[in-house]
Amino acid sequence: MMSWQTILAIGSGGFIGAVSRAYLNGLISHRVPHELPFGTLGVNLIGSFIMGCLVAYFMYSTLFSVHVKSFLSTGILGALTTYSTFAIESFLLFNGGSISLALINIALNAFGTVIMAGSGYYLVHSIVK
Repeated sequence: MMSWQTILAIGSGGFIGAVSRAYLNGLISHRVPHELPFGTLGVNLIGSFIMGCLVAYFMYSTLFSVHVKSFLSTGILGALTTYSTFAIESFLLFNGGSISLALINIALNAFGTVIMAGSGYYLVHSIVK
């Protein structure tokens, strides 16, 4: 069972992550107008990179409490990354007949986020180790 402190940490982080997602998604979408949802892709790539960095750092550091880890990972990054948005945007591309754009969107999100998470992990791993 989660403590009230952990619930508060996740909720507070979720607020920050959700607002950041809306801001970054809008900023990227405005700067890179396209049928392909680059705003969603951008926040997923950024969030995945940061998650990789945090996980690697958490492995080597006891500096942060479980509450801070929950605030950063489950709270901020959980709300920042937009898998459900990615899913519906991909569906809508398929449904609208843009099969090639839907497949490109799926591939970029699926492979790009894994690559960015790994990049963040190995970056911090190489610095902290």
